[in-house]
Amino acid sequence: MAFDIEMIKAVYAKMDERIAAARKVVNKPLTLTEKILYSHLTEGNASKAYDRGKSYVDFGPDRVAMQDATAQMALLQFMQAGRPKVAVPSTVHCDHLITARKGAAEDLDFANKESKEVYDFLGSVSNKYGIGFWKPGAGIIHQVVLENYAFPGGMMIGTDSHTVNAGGLGMVAIGVGGADACDVMAGLPWELKFPKLIGVKLTGKLNGWTAPKDVILKVAGILTVKGGTGAIVEYFGEGAISMSCTGKGTICNMGAEIGATTSTFGYDESMERYLRSTGREDLADLANGVKHHLTADVEVYANPEAYFDQVITIDLNTLEPHLNGPFTPDLATPVSEMKALAASNGWPLKVEWGLIGSCTNSSYEDLSRAASIAKQAVDKGLVTKAEFGINPGSEQVRYTAERDGLLKTFTDLNASIFTNACGPCIGMWDRVGAEKAEKNTIVHSFNRNFAKRADGNPNTFAFVASPEMVAAIAIAGDLSFNPITDTLINNKGEAVKLDPPHGDELPTKGFAVEDAGFVAPAADGSSVQVAVSPTSDRLQLLDPFAAWEGTDLKGLKLLIKAKGKCTTDHISMAGPWLKYRGHLDNISNNMLIGAVNFFNEKTDNVKNQLTGEYAAVPKVQRDYKANGIGSLVVGDENYGEGSSREHAAMEPRHLGVRAVLVKSFARIHETNLKKQGMLALTFADKADYEKIQEDDVIDINGLTSFASNIALELLLTHKDGSKETIMVNHTYNEQQIEWFKAGGALNIIRASVAK
Repeated sequence: MAFDIEMIKAVYAKMDERIAAARKVVNKPLTLTEKILYSHLTEGNASKAYDRGKSYVDFGPDRVAMQDATAQMALLQFMQAGRPKVAVPSTVHCDHLITARKGAAEDLDFANKESKEVYDFLGSVSNKYGIGFWKPGAGIIHQVVLENYAFPGGMMIGTDSHTVNAGGLGMVAIGVGGADACDVMAGLPWELKFPKLIGVKLTGKLNGWTAPKDVILKVAGILTVKGGTGAIVEYFGEGAISMSCTGKGTICNMGAEIGATTSTFGYDESMERYLRSTGREDLADLANGVKHHLTADVEVYANPEAYFDQVITIDLNTLEPHLNGPFTPDLATPVSEMKALAASNGWPLKVEWGLIGSCTNSSYEDLSRAASIAKQAVDKGLVTKAEFGINPGSEQVRYTAERDGLLKTFTDLNASIFTNACGPCIGMWDRVGAEKAEKNTIVHSFNRNFAKRADGNPNTFAFVASPEMVAAIAIAGDLSFNPITDTLINNKGEAVKLDPPHGDELPTKGFAVEDAGFVAPAADGSSVQVAVSPTSDRLQLLDPFAAWEGTDLKGLKLLIKAKGKCTTDHISMAGPWLKYRGHLDNISNNMLIGAVNFFNEKTDNVKNQLTGEYAAVPKVQRDYKANGIGSLVVGDENYGEGSSREHAAMEPRHLGVRAVLVKSFARIHETNLKKQGMLALTFADKADYEKIQEDDVIDINGLTSFASNIALELLLTHKDGSKETIMVNHTYNEQQIEWFKAGGALNIIRASVAK
């Protein structure tokens, strides 16, 4: 039986009336995205049509999901909200704090000891507030959600940018910061600017070496890392219907890499097969009863240009396998072109590691297709030239894959089987030799490949591919290897060719598992105690941020002018810093240490205007804070791209940064800054970025009349005493301005409870 089946019944029961109301106000056929959004309005039946990309709208998501690295701060905030229990079904998944070192058993045992304090905290908070808890080793959040909680036509939010993976089961699932999750768990509306709509029509059918991963790698090349910002991507067409449910999940998952709010597919037979295979026959029957609501109206897909803001068509019959990278997930290269491109750019051709896993590609189908390549290698006398590692997506996938011999196939090829966890994908990888910072190449089936992300080495060139392509390249040990055309030499000196991969969409014997890792919360958690030691270096109870003082901000120092790509990895690194995700002061010591200083091209090296000396970014900012001085951070395009981690907003807030001024923001990060009471500003004229000088002192004027759609004024006082005025824009609405004035959205929630 599906989890929360009564909640799902209630969602489906409202669809007829709500979608009819939406169709009336929109006055034209509806996309799937519009059906889901309009059926989740907190106002109930729609009373007006909303403007895409303009209207702020309040929604009521059906559920919340959190992973252990982000859940700590989300739940520390929820504890301040004064609510006795979560208002919607919510879960915590322990997948981020497990380092890939030696192998599954040893690594999980080590994590259970190293992070016991954090796991105990998350378990007790979950137990107290009615939250489902998935133990370490249970699996990667998004694979577990797809197997247990995702449902067609639903809406969920999650404190991880790859929450969007659930679009593979027809949801609108959106990554958010912990403050947004706190709102929904507290029973409050969740605000989102009504997204634009991008339609992707898939014609033909995948064949040969091409996989679902190649669809999104191709789309990333078309749209770039910010081309989907402010939009939901809806996939449709014969190619979409021919694809597996988990394949659809892969495509939706990596939609985070194009900045999309989320991605989704219409309900079809592959989703029904997946629901029944994962023990949710009751949900499949319910979905079949409303399936006309779980896809777009017929007219939409027949004439998509009339209903979407942008339409992309991809022919799966001719789509080539891709390798994306290095250092950015949108640098898309067909495998057939990699040899020439790598040579012209000086990319190392020798591949040191091939890694399969992550929330993007760790399903049973993914493992079975990669295993078919591994088995061929063993049978044909080949060995891997690169080291090879596997992270199964969940304990259910791992147990079933072991039963069916897939894991043995990998170990026969000398692969390491790591824990059912994120591992190297998020930098939780104790890679031997990474500290040498040598130039090298790895290939993986993950979603991101920013510098330093996997192993901390800025000189690791990481390329993203499908699991089957990763397996082939790991065997060849050569980035330029094209399995469609190239041969390999086996242990007998013979030239052999790998056949195209094959695999099972779902296990023919069904899924099996002994202990999936789920712990249900107490029916009444009122007596459960949540203990946080005041001397802990892993956990720290939160103090409310101070409210705005009611004046314009004068005398701010420039902390850093970041040059080029500045993702949330640059602002708040993961890897070894994950251990401090529940301790705001300690993790603030990584604030912006990965950002490149425009003025000296160095990282973690900025000028302290009080001393004239250069020092680490957090150290300089702590000095400003100690002297009661606020500061400003300046950034480039798509600032805050990447993970949903709200630590990238909370750390500057905690250390006294007052505003972030950039050319453009990534959606989640801009919202996180607003939620924490920060000023998120953009240059009215992007060329004004060049006017910011290293020793600038800045005044922000116009805050005493802060209002929607009214620009603010920045007065720059340069070192030589000259002054310049520039105008800056913002996207604050009236409610968000109140967040700023109160010192953060959470302060408003707390005040409402106190009344």
